[in-house]
Amino acid sequence: MKHLSKLMLVALLVVGFNNIQAQDENNPIQVSFGVNAIDVFPTGDVSSFGNQFFNANDHWNILPSISYVGVSTSVGDGFSVGARGSLNKISKWGDETVADLSYYAVDGTIKYNFAKNTVIDPFIEIGGGYAWIDEMGSGTANGGLGVNFWFSENIGLTFQTVYKHAFADAGTKHFQHLAGLAVKFGGSDTDGDGIYDKDDACPEVAGLEAFNGCPDADGDGIEDSKDSCPNAAGSKEMNGCPDADGDGIADKDDACPNEAGLAALAGCPDGDGDGIADKDDTCPNEAGPSENKGCPWPDKDGDSVLDKDDQCPDVAGTVANNGCPEVTEEVQKQLNDYARTILFDTGKSSIKAESTSVMVDIIQILSEYPTAKFTVEGHTDSVGSSKLNQTLSESRANSVRDFLIDKGIGSSRLSAIGYGEEKPIATNNTRTGRTQNRRVEINLVK
Repeated sequence: MKHLSKLMLVALLVVGFNNIQAQDENNPIQVSFGVNAIDVFPTGDVSSFGNQFFNANDHWNILPSISYVGVSTSVGDGFSVGARGSLNKISKWGDETVADLSYYAVDGTIKYNFAKNTVIDPFIEIGGGYAWIDEMGSGTANGGLGVNFWFSENIGLTFQTVYKHAFADAGTKHFQHLAGLAVKFGGSDTDGDGIYDKDDACPEVAGLEAFNGCPDADGDGIEDSKDSCPNAAGSKEMNGCPDADGDGIADKDDACPNEAGLAALAGCPDGDGDGIADKDDTCPNEAGPSENKGCPWPDKDGDSVLDKDDQCPDVAGTVANNGCPEVTEEVQKQLNDYARTILFDTGKSSIKAESTSVMVDIIQILSEYPTAKFTVEGHTDSVGSSKLNQTLSESRANSVRDFLIDKGIGSSRLSAIGYGEEKPIATNNTRTGRTQNRRVEINLVK
């Protein structure tokens, strides 16, 4: 009995250890207890058992009491691991009768069950252990077959045969047959919702049986794991989310949840239909492009060129000239009619005071064409050296340019060039012709 107490203690320790482990399946722990039979016939050659294998009367040693206790725990996929302790008295040693020899063993087991949730539950087992026969001990390698017959989910009968191969010379090869009662338990309900963890899709959160143990926090009939808004009651069409404005866009995705709007605008309305949500539209009742914040582009000068594209937004122009007025031939002629009347001090580039009025006229014309660019050209007659005439023409052209820039014409719009006596417009053989050749022209750059 002292050995039985040891074995019971081992079994209780194993059960206690496994009970503190997290289990994945319902009733993962199995405790078995009952009687065992030791068969050492023949002692030398296991292969010659033949029809003597089931000769219980002559060869089996059975202790008529609870003589083994086993415990195992599921590790998933049909596998379980465990431990078993057993006691016996051996009086049949093959064909011989011996004085009662004490037998006890402790085994570690790895078991695989072929079926799940069936009444007849066959399994195979391998493992190893240590067996003592009359205080002579030996390690063993074990292999066996067995079957459980379940009366209910938790209680059944178990039958098993194990072959134990002893390693030490003093050890004995033998069979151990076991029959007993099997009890399964250890099923847990972590969240306390009345559904075992094995069958609970949400084992750590209390839930409803209708949803396999998963909760429905907002009570909208959609379990939280499938509810896009688990804390706000909604409809199935909205995946459990509310839609306050009824525009078919869930409030969580609706930038304007209290105003019916368009899906393309994240649930916001667009009163003028310009593709810009009213909340972002500076002119919500007048269609306009997004570049102008939903407002139409202005055309202040009414020349059909929008201000954003109009290089002269305050002066009516033409589309071809980007909204600016175009310099016509008549304007160009008028400009040069004025330019040719500009007078300079004799032999110098300084503009005479009496030319001030004509300079004002020129400035007025240039101001009407704010994007047009012009070249101020200086010309002389052929009197004097060509080098002197070239220098004088350049100087006078720059003098006129500088005057215009000083009075507000942009410098980028004006360039100056002197041609000297190269481009006469009349003969230099007469006074009148030479007078016409001494001139300044202001021509449009095309």
